[in-house]
Amino acid sequence: MFCSACGQALAPGQGFCPQCGRPVAPPAPPVPGYQFQLEGYAGKVRVLAILWFVYAGLSLLLGFAGLTIMKTFFMGGFGPWMHMHGAVPPVWVLPALVRFVWIVLSLRAVLAVIAGWGLLEHTQWGRIVAIIAAFLSLIKFPLGTALGVWTLIMLLGYRNSMLYQQL
Repeated sequence: MFCSACGQALAPGQGFCPQCGRPVAPPAPPVPGYQFQLEGYAGKVRVLAILWFVYAGLSLLLGFAGLTIMKTFFMGGFGPWMHMHGAVPPVWVLPALVRFVWIVLSLRAVLAVIAGWGLLEHTQWGRIVAIIAAFLSLIKFPLGTALGVWTLIMLLGYRNSMLYQQL
């Protein structure tokens, strides 16, 4: 410890500087409850990571069910009253559309799994991927919107970024 006025080396517990006589400021106590705050934040990040895994599973499950219903609907599986009148799209349109939707669903689920895994491991890239996934899931009302908003609240901001770096 050194004197803030003259730079003289001070012995621990010394109240005044022997050279200039300036009073020595007491050392700042540690922030009360910081470890408790860090542990609470770590628990919230863990729950957030698990919710990203659940969201990925639900996206795949509901997407697969929706694709099955769509395929059945457009292939005439709901009875004779479902025939299209007018111009019929080419034969390749429906399979191409189903493949495109399946790729989008798969990519969204993979992004959610990567975000959850990165958050569980407390990596910096996991935080970035989770923020990107949160922005992309905001339009998926209601679950995606809720998860996206909670992720952004938990991971953005100076305080939360400092707590995340300490994990």
